[in-house]
This record gives sequence, structure tokens and C-alpha cells, in this order.
Amino acid sequence: MNKPVVERQILLTEARLSSPPAEALIKYHDIPGLAREIRHAREFNQVDLAHTVMLAEQGILPRNVASVILEGLLELRRMDASAIPMDPVKGSFLLQVEAFLFSRMGEDIGGQMHTGRSRIDQGTTVRRLHERNRILDVLERLNQFRGALIEKAARHSRTIMPGYTHMQQAQPWVFGHYLLSIATRLSEDFERLTQSYHRVNLNPLGAVGLSGTSWPLNRSRTTELLGFGAVLENSKLGREAFYAADAIAALSFVMATLNDLSTDLHIWSSSEFGFVESDDAYCGTSSIFPQKKNPAGLETVKKAAGGSVTWLASALATFRAEGTGDQAMRDLPLIDDALETTEGMLDLLTGIISTLIVHEARMRRGLDGSWCTASNLADVIVRKTGLSFRQVHHVVARLVRICVNENVSPSAVTIELLDRAAEETVGKTIAIDESTLRNALDPEVFVETRVTAGSVSPLEIDRMLETARARLKDSDIWLAAERKRLTTAGDLLDTAIHAIVSA
Repeated sequence: MNKPVVERQILLTEARLSSPPAEALIKYHDIPGLAREIRHAREFNQVDLAHTVMLAEQGILPRNVASVILEGLLELRRMDASAIPMDPVKGSFLLQVEAFLFSRMGEDIGGQMHTGRSRIDQGTTVRRLHERNRILDVLERLNQFRGALIEKAARHSRTIMPGYTHMQQAQPWVFGHYLLSIATRLSEDFERLTQSYHRVNLNPLGAVGLSGTSWPLNRSRTTELLGFGAVLENSKLGREAFYAADAIAALSFVMATLNDLSTDLHIWSSSEFGFVESDDAYCGTSSIFPQKKNPAGLETVKKAAGGSVTWLASALATFRAEGTGDQAMRDLPLIDDALETTEGMLDLLTGIISTLIVHEARMRRGLDGSWCTASNLADVIVRKTGLSFRQVHHVVARLVRICVNENVSPSAVTIELLDRAAEETVGKTIAIDESTLRNALDPEVFVETRVTAGSVSPLEIDRMLETARARLKDSDIWLAAERKRLTTAGDLLDTAIHAIVSA
């Protein structure tokens, strides 16, 4: 560690290029690249440590040399990333780390760390590690949000409201049923993102630049030490970044779910609906309209979701017309923004949902004067009369037209009006009694009489609540197990480092 070093280190580019990098290249290429890579400093260090351990265990590096390198890397690990000396002229973060090691032990020792790898497979290994860890963070936020939704759904498992199609009242609904539909989509989003996680969590280290190496690397060992799920087969694929586009697609689905929920709540919080209301902590005010309480949190989620629509298209456009060998294939910085945005919006919307004010009485009043039980009346008439559903559909549709034109509410409908509609459409009267007619148009009776799986009936909502809780529990178990597996891999790496350094 105290070996004298040369005063000036030769830059990597000097051996091949006849001039130093242009200031513009440094400004627009090197500095932005370093700014991103420094955020991955922990993963860079982890990869360097695992690679050096493997080289020593394989006998590629003498153990005394590996020990010196590992001590230098451990010193770096103890440092804050902002304290690492940086000189953009030297190039990428890998070369900054090398310069640090050379200053401690000389290039003849520190320069051996890079044996058997390229900047390509090292860099993509770092990015896969970082993105793997960040996906787990997003999955954790996703589960927290699912929990908040399920809790709110349980509280409103009997809260009746109008249900809409084409923004028109269609049938009576239950607010808890609606929230469970979002929870189901989020469960699918979790599955989709974990599938992407498994494709991200593959080890490209040892693929080198393209064709592998003559050094007897143990790729399974670095896979184990870094907690990867498996070795990335085919050295050609080690440089490619389609795995990141895959993850971005899954994140886009999450954002689409958040957008749909936020849009619905935004509409339902308007004065015209008044069904829900964001807590004051998630709202803003107007500089000119004193009465306004603006749902700023919901608007923030919708705005972020708008940008997410282009994530996958932008990722694929990056690869377009490049074939499979150009530099852009090796990196996709967009994924960092996608991960950060998705995690942040999940966090924000968890708070909004947890504190959401639900105006149950206003929801129920939304059904007053509504014809959204008309389909139920049609079903009742079919069962009572034997007429075909299409015939009865005509009868009920004409009944609604008559009542709307004559300003008759559903609660004031009579058998005489029903028979009039029937005679005008199917040429005969309908043989049902007044009580049957009243019950058929009652929203509460509608909800209670749903019998199909997944419907709004109380028993089905209770069943779906238990299903949602069970799925969330399984997701939490998987996430905890994966976190534990990665911690175990980190402990294994530390043990292997200690075995070399202490020897």
C-alpha cells in the first residue's frame, strides 16, 4: 500500500489517441456520464470487490496482490461517493476508481484488477445491480399502496354509488368493489414487474466486450457473490440493454394504473360529483378564487403518468437502426427516471388514498332518480314472463323514454306505465306486480341480489377482500425473501474478502 508511484499517471486514451479530449466532449459526454455513474458508486465497488475475489480464488491474481487491491476497494467503500476524487479528463468512473487505486498502490498492482473484463461487462453489471435494487424499492412501495387500497376498500365494502360506462350511469356499484379492481390491477403490475426483475437480475460479468475471454473466470462465483439469479448466457448479450426496456414497460403499466385511479378520483372530487375529497394535506389553493381547494396531489400523479406513456417508445427508439452492436445498446439512462417517478407517485398516492374523505351519503344520493337499475328490471321481467331478453330490453328502454319525457322518476313508475311501454314495443302487457317492480328498481336490492363471482354482492366483495389480502401477503413474503437472499449474498462477499485480506 505504501509503494512509491509515478508522479503522473498515463491516461487510458493517450496510448491510442494523439490528442486529449476536446473540452466540448468532456462537457457533453464525460461529465454527464460521470454524474450518472457516481450515483451507482456502491454497485461499482461491489462489482470490483466480487471480481477481484473471483480472480484470486481462480488463481488468476496472486492472493497477496488481490489483498492489496481489496484493501484499496474497502477504503473506497468506506468513503462517501462525493469524496471520491474526480477528474473528467480521465474518463469514466471505472477509470476514476483505477486512478484512486494507482495513487495507493501503483499501476502495476492496481492495474491487475481489470484482468478478464471490459468496461462494457463491468458497466452493465453495475447497472443491472442498481436497477435490480431499485426495482425492489418500487415493489415495496407498490405493496404499501396495495395495502392502503385494500384497507380503504374494506371500510367501504358496503358503500353504494352509481357505476359508470361512457361517463353515464350504468348500474349501482360499491366503492369498495371499485378500489378492489385497482388492487387487482396492481397485483398484476407486481407480477409483471417481478418477471422483469428476474430478467434484469442476470449476471453479464465475464461476457467481456463481446466474445468472452481466455482467462478461466468463474462466472457462477461472481453470480453468487453479487446475488444474481443466474449467469447471463451468450456473451454477445452482455452488452445489450433490452432488459431495461422490459423493466420500463412494466413500470409504464404501474403508472397507467395510477393514472386511471387518479383520474377517477379527480372527476369524483369535482363539485358536480362530490363523491370523494382529498385531505387538505394533499391539496392546493387558488391565488384568485378564494373558494377553491385544488386536488394538487392527484394532478401531480396524472401529470407524471402522462410522461410515462412515452417511456417504452423512447427506449425502443434509442435502439432503432443501430443493429446489435452500437454503444447506445449498452445503456438506457431513462430507466433511472422511470424508477424514481414510479416510486415517488406510489408514495404520494398511498398518502392520498389513506387520508381520502369519502362522502358516502352523497354517493348514495347519486342514485336518486337514476335509471341504473333498468337492466335489473329487464332481468326480472325475463324471469317472470319468459319473453326474450331482447324483447324485454325494448320494453324497458321505451319505459325509460316515456318516464324521462314525462318527468316520472324511477320511484314513481307504475304498472300502467310499464304495460304502456310493453304494448308500444312487443304488443302485450307485462304480468308482474307492483312489489316486484319496486324491488327491481331498488339499488340496495340490486346489490344484494348479484350472484356471480366477482360481482358487487356483499359476500363476493368480502371474498375478494380476502383474496387481495392473501395476494398481498404472498407478494410481501416474496419481497422479504429476495431482500434476505441479497443480504446473504453480501455477507458471503464480505466473508470471501476477509478470507483473502486476512491471509
